[in-house]
Amino acid sequence: MSDDTIDVLICGGGPAGTALAIDLVRRGLKIRIIDKAAHSFDGSRAKGIQPRTLEVLEDLGALDDILSGGTLYPLLGLHIGPVTVPWRMMKKTEPTHAVPYANTWLIPQYRTDGALHAQLNSLGQQVEFGTELVALTQDDQKVVATLAAPRGDEKVAARYLVGADGGSSTVRRQTGIEFTGSTDEADRMLIVDGAVTGLSRDRWHMWPRLGGRFIGACPIPHSDLFQVMIRLSPDEQPPEGEDQITARIQKQTGNSKITVRNIQWRSVFRPNIRLAESYRRGRIFLAGDAAHVHTPAGAQGLNTGIQDAYNLGWKLAQVLAGANEQLLDSYEAERQPIAAKVLGLSTAKYEGIAKLDPSSIRRGTDEQQLKLTYHGGPLAPNSSDKTTTLTVGDRAPDAKLLDAEGNQIRLFDLYQGPHFTALAYGNEAAEALDQLDWPTTGATLTRAAINAKSAKSDHLLTDTHNTMQRTYGISGDTLLLIRPDGYIGHIATNNLKDSTLLAVDAMTPAQT
Repeated sequence: MSDDTIDVLICGGGPAGTALAIDLVRRGLKIRIIDKAAHSFDGSRAKGIQPRTLEVLEDLGALDDILSGGTLYPLLGLHIGPVTVPWRMMKKTEPTHAVPYANTWLIPQYRTDGALHAQLNSLGQQVEFGTELVALTQDDQKVVATLAAPRGDEKVAARYLVGADGGSSTVRRQTGIEFTGSTDEADRMLIVDGAVTGLSRDRWHMWPRLGGRFIGACPIPHSDLFQVMIRLSPDEQPPEGEDQITARIQKQTGNSKITVRNIQWRSVFRPNIRLAESYRRGRIFLAGDAAHVHTPAGAQGLNTGIQDAYNLGWKLAQVLAGANEQLLDSYEAERQPIAAKVLGLSTAKYEGIAKLDPSSIRRGTDEQQLKLTYHGGPLAPNSSDKTTTLTVGDRAPDAKLLDAEGNQIRLFDLYQGPHFTALAYGNEAAEALDQLDWPTTGATLTRAAINAKSAKSDHLLTDTHNTMQRTYGISGDTLLLIRPDGYIGHIATNNLKDSTLLAVDAMTPAQT
């Protein structure tokens, strides 16, 4: 074993693990990220990116590749006998100054993985494929992991270890964390990526049947492929190869013109509904599918996993820089209730398909994850000040302001990066911000004064059209602290300076 102890070892190079790696590397931490697979995932599987996750991907620097690799969802084409009914699964919403990415984005998972891996590579780090965790131990100072790789076994010491290694997580099993829930072995779905003739590419085609034994075919953007989904009967053997799959589709749909060829990827999926009893065991954490697995309905699993990583990354970095270890306890306290709620949502949608309930295929604001909040958690006490629209623990919306030169600037431009952001709205708030001491270690602080004068602010901004005032519900001088993950860490409308210091102490290293 090397004498060098790294900061974090990440097991799992999928979306959650890679998002975490990007966040930690840009914070200057020494990490490794491994994956037992020989190469990155090559299927379309989780294909919906929700608006909140698009905001996260913008901050992580991967958004351009995501947008260029996908498109908006097409209308559904519901095939009811000889009739095809167009159905809008989700309402197309125009972006606003508060919500710049208002619609769910259709992109195959292999492109999402590729965009995240490319961003990680640009930061000088790579996923170590073909490298498997085979054993681990931990004490009060570190975790020691035994890895098996083509070049031979090795032991790696890390201050922390994160298991983002999927529903069958080795990290979770070796750590002894229970994965409670259910798996219906009789409920299986064949998913195939392949070229399909006989179908238009401007619809997500669906052939619903009683009992939920549907067939679906969703066009994969910028390709000639479809993601084909066949929900199998309990005792049915999954069809193999192009001819069997084509025959199966033709029999159920009654359409002899549909053929499948050039299969790129194939998987038999069993919907699991499970949640880890704990997200932490000492210096070991779980994220993504290692912590929660969902039905495919509603495009929630991948999104929830990326946001797990986004919540955990800054907290690990702060504690490694000297913040109180209790900050890490807030990861489970904030993210586990979110996963439980999402599990309920996706399960209800999936069960509704079996009942031919139209609402089960309709998508709305719940799926977009913009309204998820940590209010009432350990970093967002109920006693905190509020504005007329926001509480501590809410997502911090975007807004368009003007800088000192009269150029338009977004609040999200200020938030992007591994720092905290303090917003002082009004002169009294700006004076309190000028007096705020910030620790010299850990995440830095970007200061912005809005409609105010300030000696120490990095940005002097004007809310000319009152977009921030309306969206943030500001009715007087207000000081807000925005966490590195884009959630509101503090609101002060009274006692501006002293109350803000308490919030800073909970999330930053001790000042020296």
